[in-house]
Amino acid sequence: MTKPTPPILAVDRLCKYFPVRRTITEIRHHTSRTVRAVDNISFQIEKGTTFGLVGESGCGKTTTGKVILGLYEPTSGRVLFQSKDVHGDLSKSESSSIHRDIQAVFQDPTGSLDPRMTIGDIVGEPLAIHSVDKPQLRETKVLQMLEAVGLTKDQYKSYPHELSGGQQQRVAIARALTLQPKLMILDEPVSALDMSVRAQILNLLKDLQTSFDLTYLFVAHDLSVVRYMCDRVAVMYLGQIVESCETRMLFENSLHPYTKALLDAVPVPDSSEQKVHKPLSGSIPSPMNIPTGCRFHTRCPRAMETCSKIEPKTVEPSPDHMISCHLYD
Repeated sequence: MTKPTPPILAVDRLCKYFPVRRTITEIRHHTSRTVRAVDNISFQIEKGTTFGLVGESGCGKTTTGKVILGLYEPTSGRVLFQSKDVHGDLSKSESSSIHRDIQAVFQDPTGSLDPRMTIGDIVGEPLAIHSVDKPQLRETKVLQMLEAVGLTKDQYKSYPHELSGGQQQRVAIARALTLQPKLMILDEPVSALDMSVRAQILNLLKDLQTSFDLTYLFVAHDLSVVRYMCDRVAVMYLGQIVESCETRMLFENSLHPYTKALLDAVPVPDSSEQKVHKPLSGSIPSPMNIPTGCRFHTRCPRAMETCSKIEPKTVEPSPDHMISCHLYD
């Protein structure tokens, strides 16, 4: 019997808390506060697929990505990349290999590119850091990467300020590709771009995924983009995953009231099919003062008495559809 292929990435009960600078009163009373940015989340990403992580600003999406990248140490839990703990006791070669195999494209291309470096130097920098190829061969590889993302050889000696926003993001994608990674974390990769450019970048990412056999973790708040890009989606609210399923199922049969509210807010291009949008009341509670029970109960239109007292368990109301809500306990 053939063993099932393990996922390329497995996040297991991951928590990331940030300490808050204490006030004089807190010092006197020996108390402290923490921001629970990511609080006990688990998910898996299969090789060659795109996994979407969505939710409102401040829900913990980007923090999750940074823990996976190794930029933050987890408070607890594990991140397993190809069955190896990213934050475990790894040898220098194992750690270097993981850092090569996991690359990122950030939200703001202007802020992620060094304005003092040429495009050629920016794209070739990962090769120099990891001592990949001889210096005379790196230029050839950089030019190949620029061509792969739709840039020309003439832009090799250009500087970031000489390029448009879409071109700058192509440079960031080329830089992430130079080490031939297996997993790319895309943190809002098109949210800072003009609408006319977004479709081009999304189509480019899809083409590159096929050409380079890539796996994506796609962090976003725009559900229309997620619907186009992702195979599976997890919805986050206040540091926790409240619903997770295949993308098609999420859009056709979402269950959690928070997910339904997000979908109701998605604009519809056909004016004859305009939905009546009922915005959620209230604002997201502070991650320093998490509500008791279900974290969404302070804004939920279907909240019950038990919602404010007991934290819901994660259940599976239908195959491969996970949800944390008392409506489905």
